Amino acid sequence: MALTLSPGQRDLVTLAAANKVLLQGPAGTGKTTAGVHRLIDLLRSGETSSSVLVMVPQRTLAVPYSDALRSPVGRPGGIPTIVTAGGLARRMVELFWPLVAEQAGFSQPDQPPTFLTLETAQYFMARLVRPLLAEGYFESISIQPNRLYSQVIDNLNKAAVVGFPYSEIGQRLRSAWMGEPGQARVYADAQQCANLFREYCLAHNLLDFSLQVEVFRQYLWPNQVCRDHLKSTFRHIIADNIEEDTPFAHDLLRDWLPDLKSALLIYDEDGGYRQFLGADPQHAYTLKDLCDRRERFDQSWVTSTPLQALGDQLSYTLSRSQDLPPDAVAPETIRDTLVYDSQLHRYYPEMLDWVAEQIAGLVASGVSPGEIVVIMPFLSDALRYSLMNRLGRFGVPARSHRPSRALRDEPAAQCLLTLAALAHPHWGFCPSKYDVAYALVQAIDELDLVRAQLLADIVYRPRGGRPALSSFEQINPEMHERITYLLGGRYDALRVWLTDYQQGEEVPLDHFLSRLFGELLSQPGYGFHRDYDAARVAANLVESVQKFRRSIGDEVGQGLGQEYLEMVRDGVLAAQYIRNWQEADDDSVLLAPAHTFLMSNRPVDYQFWLDLGSGGWHERLYQPLTQPYVLSRHWNPSRTWTDADEFETGQERLNRLVLGLIGRCRKQIYLGFSELGERGFEHRGPLLGAINQVLYRLSRQEQVE
Repeated sequence: MALTLSPGQRDLVTLAAANKVLLQGPAGTGKTTAGVHRLIDLLRSGETSSSVLVMVPQRTLAVPYSDALRSPVGRPGGIPTIVTAGGLARRMVELFWPLVAEQAGFSQPDQPPTFLTLETAQYFMARLVRPLLAEGYFESISIQPNRLYSQVIDNLNKAAVVGFPYSEIGQRLRSAWMGEPGQARVYADAQQCANLFREYCLAHNLLDFSLQVEVFRQYLWPNQVCRDHLKSTFRHIIADNIEEDTPFAHDLLRDWLPDLKSALLIYDEDGGYRQFLGADPQHAYTLKDLCDRRERFDQSWVTSTPLQALGDQLSYTLSRSQDLPPDAVAPETIRDTLVYDSQLHRYYPEMLDWVAEQIAGLVASGVSPGEIVVIMPFLSDALRYSLMNRLGRFGVPARSHRPSRALRDEPAAQCLLTLAALAHPHWGFCPSKYDVAYALVQAIDELDLVRAQLLADIVYRPRGGRPALSSFEQINPEMHERITYLLGGRYDALRVWLTDYQQGEEVPLDHFLSRLFGELLSQPGYGFHRDYDAARVAANLVESVQKFRRSIGDEVGQGLGQEYLEMVRDGVLAAQYIRNWQEADDDSVLLAPAHTFLMSNRPVDYQFWLDLGSGGWHERLYQPLTQPYVLSRHWNPSRTWTDADEFETGQERLNRLVLGLIGRCRKQIYLGFSELGERGFEHRGPLLGAINQVLYRLSRQEQVE
């Protein structure tokens, strides 16, 4: 809060209470900083904290506001409400449930509602869809069940936030499709699954995100009691990153703005990275017509002039929608913003070696590891391991962030759940020997996979369909020597802990996991000690189980642990945990997919772009059950989706992505490219082509000069 504000920022911070302002500009121009100071100024000027609402499209984007309120400049007393539009809908549904439950069609309106997370929604979806898969549903496509469940849920969410009936999902997708006729059957199956899920939710008082939004939109917002409550409670709104929000949020703001005392709407001109989740930057921008003032910040506080010129060059190449700006920056200065190896790497590992060496060189020269990010379209397990291993050899700390992965893909989660199965033999889950060995590697410090496999081969003896572990002391002396007494002692302590637990009273799974982590795995000699990444995963897992227990507990009773393990084995995608995003200040190199880095909204000094030739920079994810553009508010139902549409939207996405990344870079961008990609195929994607064109054009300009 000790930042010096620009005149434009000061003007906005102290704007008259009656003003409603749309603040727009590229990334890095100080818009959120102005919003944060506006919040503080409102509180200092005597406005009650309860009258101020901060709305963001994703909870992680609220971090600057939360941090400011925790700082000494925050006013003692209450804390303003910081929420997403979906979160606000949920609060209102919870508050006014008796008013609308029956009207909305719930079968048990006199009973309280149960709100579902992404994970628990997938659980119920799986229960409904699994029998249909056995009947031949979706047989013409190849897709993991967890991806199938999440895409059906995603369709329901898009219908809710865009504002069309969920019963039209299949018809919209089918009418836009012009490929193989069999795909029409897939869309019909997806519609049937959505119908079943919605009917089940209404019958059991379950509210997933889509139903929360629909109940609020259709029954609560038109209700004068709810509307008066909201309008009398909140008199000031600061809505940040409205370009990443959905039409549902924009409609709410549109209705609300005339009754507000003041409003500051912040719009990032290059944003719109969440369009695959229903974000609609075009619709967001229409809110400008309801504002008294429009302000634009165009001076970047992050990106240097040469980097901005690089952005202009790339944008011109990718979009061709605007003229190339005049040559205000010398071509060699623009070129100096890019660092690449003049020697072409043929193989992927060679490129990774070069990247690790460059990062180590930067760190050795005094650059903080926290000011370096390695970005790629997708961060696979193999790439994560390979790069972190290379950085580890140089002694460079690194961390990764990959939200929305399956819970079972996290090694720490696998370890905890395997140990949970061993501690509850009556559940009837018998992990494989490899799973037990892998869990021991994670649980016991310094135990490698070879010795863990030897240990598991000897001590893990399932009997009668129940897992069982034997003592290290019973192993023959030769194996004692190979495994070592130190590691054997740690294993025995783990086994004794599990045995002691079995002899006591069984506790809920989240309590078990908390005890296992606190009493053993976090202690010296065990794998979670000083492993903050594993500790974060453990905390996420405990929170996940808690929410699962609260949502499902009454239905499954004593079988909750088994049900949870079944759900994880099904590959359920993890919900978003705010603590995953709260490590931005860690002094370690961040490895993250490009969209994840953008949504953290944190500038760094140096960026490394990997896999430049990959089509992943340009292409949509393979999602055969959904289509974000067809399910948007701008889609014309009489049209079909063509290859030209796919190419144009891909170019637009890539252009936004590149400008967003450059807008969050202070100094230089390192380019990592190999002739053969991670899987051994040659890649020549559009990002690589655009960079080559820019370099060629700059070279020609230098020759002319």
